[in-house]
Amino acid sequence: MEQIERISMSLILLVVQVLILNHIHLFQVATPLLYVFFAITFRRGTPKWEILLWNFGLGLLIDIFANTPGLAAGCMTLIGFIQPYLLEYLVPRDSAENLKVSAATLGVSKFTTFCVILVTSYCLLFFALEAFTFFNWQQWLLRAGCSALLTLVLIFAVETVRAK
Repeated sequence: MEQIERISMSLILLVVQVLILNHIHLFQVATPLLYVFFAITFRRGTPKWEILLWNFGLGLLIDIFANTPGLAAGCMTLIGFIQPYLLEYLVPRDSAENLKVSAATLGVSKFTTFCVILVTSYCLLFFALEAFTFFNWQQWLLRAGCSALLTLVLIFAVETVRAK
């Protein structure tokens, strides 16, 4: 049942990102990258290889439709690598092994910390690789920061709707 939910979530995020969000460039700076939410939502006991495989697959699909060869796949794979370790750090040891990651289960402050670290890391790496230069580092930081902020706003909006 969880695999069907995971497949449907990845397809929904893929379609929303490719058809809608990739065409939004707020002030020519911020682009929402909502598909990072997919990496955030893996349960606590999910095997690390499965997280890496799912994230790489969604990143590869995003790359195919957005014409960014390897960019999203590489960044999503890195986030998939970080996610279980960060989750173990933030979650109490005595919590359930298959804990669902959400604001309701983690608490708002831990969920916010978790999301901010993952989304900011993703955006910094994504825009650094996209620009592939540090000569214009102000523009790079501005794009990464604004995109991370916009992505976080969308993630919290989706999380609010999911909780109801």
